[in-house]
Amino acid sequence: MTDKIALTPKTHTTPPARFSHGVRKGNILQVAGQVGFLPAEEGRAPTPAGPTLREQTLQTLANVKSVLEEGGARWEDVMMIRVYLTDVNHFAEMNEIYNEYFADLTEAPAARTTVYVGLPAGLLIEIDALAVLG
Repeated sequence: MTDKIALTPKTHTTPPARFSHGVRKGNILQVAGQVGFLPAEEGRAPTPAGPTLREQTLQTLANVKSVLEEGGARWEDVMMIRVYLTDVNHFAEMNEIYNEYFADLTEAPAARTTVYVGLPAGLLIEIDALAVLG
């Protein structure tokens, strides 16, 4: 039986509760919901990349990518991306940023975008991903 491996990249803080930034079991890697916090620095509270959707989306994608890489995956291995926005008015802008970011990806993953509330104050986006390696 394949062991389940919790993933926490060096760029991330230790989660504040009993969850992992990502988990890999065999060739399946689930990235937990990531937000637009800048890379962790000792002694500094988690800090958003900036106030704009663009800044936070690009940082969120970088955070997802770092968890993927920690688990031995890359964007090409991603089967599903789920995007959570706090404002329905950000949908078109997020799609534009997303399309630019993944312009060179040969096959796009399936994706779903939902609008919801519940992120800490000032955060505009959360993204999770499911990858299958090999």
